[in-house]
Amino acid sequence: MDDSGTPAEEPTTDGEAAHEPAHPEEDPLALRIEQLILGAGRQYTPFQAARAADVPMELAARFWRAMGFADIGQARALTETDVIALRRLAGLVEAGLLSEAMAVQVARSTGQTTARLAEWQIDSFLEGLTEPPEPGMTRTEVAYPLVELLLPELQEFLVYVWRRQLAAATGRVVQAADDEEMVDRRLAVAFADLVGFTRLTRRLEEEELGELVEAFETTAADLVAAHGGRLIKTLGDEVLYVADEAGTAAEIGLRLIETLANDATMPELRVGMALGTVTTRMGDVFGNTVNLASRLTSIAPKDTVLVDGALRAELVAAGEAPESEKETGADAAYRFAFQPLYQRPVRGLGVIEPWLLTRRAPGY
Repeated sequence: MDDSGTPAEEPTTDGEAAHEPAHPEEDPLALRIEQLILGAGRQYTPFQAARAADVPMELAARFWRAMGFADIGQARALTETDVIALRRLAGLVEAGLLSEAMAVQVARSTGQTTARLAEWQIDSFLEGLTEPPEPGMTRTEVAYPLVELLLPELQEFLVYVWRRQLAAATGRVVQAADDEEMVDRRLAVAFADLVGFTRLTRRLEEEELGELVEAFETTAADLVAAHGGRLIKTLGDEVLYVADEAGTAAEIGLRLIETLANDATMPELRVGMALGTVTTRMGDVFGNTVNLASRLTSIAPKDTVLVDGALRAELVAAGEAPESEKETGADAAYRFAFQPLYQRPVRGLGVIEPWLLTRRAPGY
């Protein structure tokens, strides 16, 4: 009996209802695939799992919600791996390595990231590979041996990429000037947005639209990574990236425009970027600098890059762009050039002066 007086249920032992489905209509083969992926069979109700992990039920529920798990009531749907994970996360709090709030953030960020990854792998990867090779075979019959072969390889690759990304992120933190810079950092922030995407959604078939979005996201991700930026997120017809240096962000923006302009299947692109302090949370960026970059994107003509005055000043100070066209000569080695546009009021940000960024030395 727990503290509230509710009779406590005991977890099943092997041979009892260890693999009892939460709903009797669930496909036995689907449950086998679930057990293969999770590495254990269904054994615990949420209450039993929390008790087995020696974690208060309220805290366990917070962790599960943060990870994006649906409320299953008291169905017997959790496994020994759920208990171990819960115990480990709570143990970090007990040891003082994480506050409870930070542990919830860890659960939420991990859950959101891996949920998207899992959806992509099923929709774009496993779905194509699990087409039944013979008439009469079901998709799940094909999926089980395929998952059995792929699971360990994909798991190892996921850990490898995570370690690489963690090493890079840790390096940026270690090099930060002070503790505040770890959260509030000066970055170049840029949005790249496909022009006329709403019209395309009405004209293209769903499959064509999906292929276009996939091609755009792939191209953007490759260019951002190759030139030293960091892709923050993709929003279908728009990507958000950041860079530590103004020149890096500018180079990426221009290369995005140039690359898509050479692809007849792609619509036009517009890019807006700003330089300033941003707040970083759970891998995302927030603040007036982000808002300004977004506004600049919305007013940018097609196939152009608009920047704010701070980013222009940074490039001029770094010797990568002239203060004015009068300063340049035939032998000028500037990478970029600017053209001033009319000042205009922007809601919430006051009056801004956008600058049109161009490449001064094609092929640099």
